[in-house]
Amino acid sequence: MEIDEEHTERLISIIISVMMVITGSVNTLAAKWADSIVVDGVLFDHPYFQAFCMFIGEFSCLVVFVVAYLVKKRRWKNRNQFGDGGAIIEIGTDEEPTLPRFNPFVFLPPACCDVLGTSTMYVGLNLTTASSFQMLRGAVIIFTGLLSVSFLRAQLRGFKWLGMGLVAFGLVIVGVTDIMFDDNPKDDINGVITGDLLIVMAQIIVAIQMVWEQKYLMQYDVPPLLAVGLEGLFGMIVLGSLMVPMYYIRVPATFSRDPEHRLEDVFHAFAQIHQRPIILAPLFLTITSIAFFNFAGVTVTKRLSATTRMVLDSVRTLLIWAFSIPFFGERFIPLQLVGFALLILGMFVYNDLYFGPLFRRELLPRMGPDQPFTLCCASFCGLDLQQQLNAEDEEAEQEDNTNNSFVNYRRFGRGGGGGEQPQHEDEAVQQQ
Repeated sequence: MEIDEEHTERLISIIISVMMVITGSVNTLAAKWADSIVVDGVLFDHPYFQAFCMFIGEFSCLVVFVVAYLVKKRRWKNRNQFGDGGAIIEIGTDEEPTLPRFNPFVFLPPACCDVLGTSTMYVGLNLTTASSFQMLRGAVIIFTGLLSVSFLRAQLRGFKWLGMGLVAFGLVIVGVTDIMFDDNPKDDINGVITGDLLIVMAQIIVAIQMVWEQKYLMQYDVPPLLAVGLEGLFGMIVLGSLMVPMYYIRVPATFSRDPEHRLEDVFHAFAQIHQRPIILAPLFLTITSIAFFNFAGVTVTKRLSATTRMVLDSVRTLLIWAFSIPFFGERFIPLQLVGFALLILGMFVYNDLYFGPLFRRELLPRMGPDQPFTLCCASFCGLDLQQQLNAEDEEAEQEDNTNNSFVNYRRFGRGGGGGEQPQHEDEAVQQQ
């Protein structure tokens, strides 16, 4: 029976992990699909409208959370029914489901960051490839680490700085390949560079959002689905309000393919959807995929770990790249594979996966404990080797003292010291 339950739990974890990879990949590919649809010679270029659709998907997480809460509340009441005299018909072992008490507006700032970051990334996605878009999003590790040091007073060990450096090097390679190997005459090189820079800059905003969320999720113990849903609600309100003045703002052709070069023209978006209803397909995929992706991501973090979620996100990047080559006509560039490998390596090093534990388990014990290089490597890995050695010496000294006490106990008996026992023996002889 226990084996069946363990097998079921493992199967559920696998299904959720696969769901996270697929829905996360579909979200990016659906956005690029919508960008590539042409209506009367004009591309469907509406990044802010697409971001609004994404917030609808996030808001659905709030709906799911409320429904789940009401179902749990109903079940608890059915198990714990109070009669007129106060007698309980059936006593449940679980506590009554309650909502955490906190000010929901603490998630308004991260929602604003989400609006700005997501919209900026969608603008960048219009200007560059889907694979580069996903790879360049790895810059969030760098900015999250720097902001954690600045605002959360976190102390980053040496291996985390190494991971951030590898990620930065990989990002440079990915960006350079976009510029050097783009042989499509229809592409605007300046536009590609602008798109890549916008995506990287958006990661600063995303990092601020993540640091803010980390602070208040821990402080108020807010369920992640509730937090995502609240950000979706605030995001819909904020972005929906901003799209009104966006209609009257004119921008260069690089940032808008709208016939009148408006920053965002919702009316033109609906007109294009009316002319080509196929656009509804990628928009629907955007809404549903972001909802299932958030659910799967939260579940993976809860059932497995946050590092597992990071590894799966790396698989998602590879999957997006593999699909972008045949479906969106992206060129296979071997050097970009090197950049992707450095990104993945940097993520593994930063999150202390595989390489760090392998070094501490296999190589570090074989080094001389008193060598400066060994102490440097231990400190780099986040270990205080000198303190550990001092603790081992104190433990050995305590063990020696214990052994000496035991020898004295066996030699002289329970009641006296070394000089008292012969004196008692002499007195006994004299008495005899």
